[in-house]
Amino acid sequence: MTSLILPIHTDRLTLRTFERGDIEGLCAYHALPSVQRYVFSRTRDRTEIAGALKIMREHVSLQRPGDTLTLAVIRRGDQTLVGHVALRWSDATAGQGEVLFVVNPAHAGQGYAGEALAALFDLAFDHFHIHRVFARSDGRNHHSIKLMQQLGMRLEAHYREHALFQGEWDEELHFAILDREWQRSTKVRDLPIRHRVA
Repeated sequence: MTSLILPIHTDRLTLRTFERGDIEGLCAYHALPSVQRYVFSRTRDRTEIAGALKIMREHVSLQRPGDTLTLAVIRRGDQTLVGHVALRWSDATAGQGEVLFVVNPAHAGQGYAGEALAALFDLAFDHFHIHRVFARSDGRNHHSIKLMQQLGMRLEAHYREHALFQGEWDEELHFAILDREWQRSTKVRDLPIRHRVA
């Protein structure tokens, strides 16, 4: 494996590691109830967001199973932080990786998540040689479900009422795609997305 060179540039975005100065951009969305409903790291205020940012700033490489690479998604035109994506190396023997993503609701519906995830999938398959990438989605997160399908991922599991979350039963969907499926996915290749590692 060659050394990872960042940032990654797409048509509209730059994916790079988080920096201290990203605190304001992260505060703009991370503690919003509509975001907190779907993320693993719970934050309520600026202090907790600063703690989450510190952790994300340490997620800079995949060296062993359990490691996570977290990248800030920056809009190239005005350098606005619009969200973040992450790749977690979950299993070395089976070559498994999990992707996670968050987009600031103020910038949702503009295709940023799909563009960033396409670049992250290329990184997972081409650079890290991961065999299978999976993603989890709350059953109520219809935008996320639609995005997974547009990226060519298939629904592999639907866990009904599998956990109590804030007093409600939640439903979790698991989507996945194999490296060979990503390479020949017509759904993805038809998207107007070009990216490169630079």
